[in-house]
Amino acid sequence: MPYLISLVVLAGMIFALIDIITRDQSLVKHMPKTIWLFVVILLPFLGTVLWFAIGREYPQREVRRAPQFAPWATEPAAAPVRRSDARSTEQQLADLEREIEEERLRAELARRRRELGDPA
Repeated sequence: MPYLISLVVLAGMIFALIDIITRDQSLVKHMPKTIWLFVVILLPFLGTVLWFAIGREYPQREVRRAPQFAPWATEPAAAPVRRSDARSTEQQLADLEREIEEERLRAELARRRRELGDPA
């Protein structure tokens, strides 16, 4: 068992040393690379843990918000943008007005059918 622990510490130290050496100086935090090398060599376990905890610059990930508990507290989703629709705004408004008029006429027709007692 003590050999296993020693091998794990040695493997971690070698991995940390390779990571420090291959990493660019701009991706190293808090101390220069040479100081990190000395820390990992002189204090293998503690140096390896410190390197991966505070010394290494990790790539930025996309930040996700925590889920909201109230559905009304969330921001409304943006409508998807349709790039294939090349009509002008005036044409889109005219189409919308035609749809509104068509729906009004359907409602009027349904109302008259109910008044006449037509089952259709």
